[in-house]
Amino acid sequence: MTIVAARRYRDGKVVEHDLLPCREKPGEGEFDWIGLVEPSGEELKLIQDDYGLHPLAVEDALTHRQDPKTEAYGSQLFVLARTAAMVEGEKITYGQTSIFLGERFIITVRQGSERAHLKLRAQLEATPERLAEGPDFVLHAVLDYIVDGYGPLLDQVEKDIGEIEDEAIGDFPDSARIRRIFRLRRTLRHFEGIAEAMEEVAGKLWEVEQPSIDPRARPYFRDVFDHAQRAARRTRWLNDTLGGILQVASLLEQKRTGAITRQLAAWAAILAVPTAIAGIYGMNFKFMPELGWRYGYFIILAVTALTCAGLFYRFKRIGWL
Repeated sequence: MTIVAARRYRDGKVVEHDLLPCREKPGEGEFDWIGLVEPSGEELKLIQDDYGLHPLAVEDALTHRQDPKTEAYGSQLFVLARTAAMVEGEKITYGQTSIFLGERFIITVRQGSERAHLKLRAQLEATPERLAEGPDFVLHAVLDYIVDGYGPLLDQVEKDIGEIEDEAIGDFPDSARIRRIFRLRRTLRHFEGIAEAMEEVAGKLWEVEQPSIDPRARPYFRDVFDHAQRAARRTRWLNDTLGGILQVASLLEQKRTGAITRQLAAWAAILAVPTAIAGIYGMNFKFMPELGWRYGYFIILAVTALTCAGLFYRFKRIGWL
């Protein structure tokens, strides 16, 4: 089992660095914070026995691809949060962090997430007065840390969408870019569901009384709720932007197609004049009005040229050429 840290705190200060195996329960003013990464069922069972974790919560912590949720089990609270990170190829990888919260302990179990909590733990240990508030304040800090990780991901997606917008304005998206747009839309729809579920989790912690969470700590979860809501709203906006790119690109392509159609129609009308005149004088009739004129050939050429020039000027003036 990968134990990132297993420490006991008293009044916000570390009193024991290597807590496992847990030899005695935390006393008054103390709590334990244990961080685990990818534990097996047998390894998590040891923690379960030491802290009396509910079997259903332990089962959820070991099951991958769970939706974010919060469940109360007697005096304990179980929170499952989803982490997200952008990898190459505009793909989002998801992990999960399961959090067991008791009156005097908090246990975090990371599955498939590369964002360790070491930096967060160091920041909290640097402010003992914050840690002294208890494990429920640590729960807020962990959830806030996870939701704040959504921001850089959406920044990268927004940058990619900006590039697509610039390309779409210059030229209608080819099949590769269209596939990229639909792939991004599918990715964002999935992420939107995760962000909305996290918003719901934070809303329950903020609005509803939960075990092991002091009433003084509940307003802090409003901040997590706001961040998750902002991420969900931003995701919807980016998805709508991708749909708008397709619509704008389609309109621009229709405009370009219409311009080409008008040009072809204008040239067809101009060429119709010499074609019609040549067709008439190409008929094998013996008696035709202008056949005997000395300058008839030149007159017909002049009439044809002037008519074509007039049509060209007219089409040019109305913007068809």
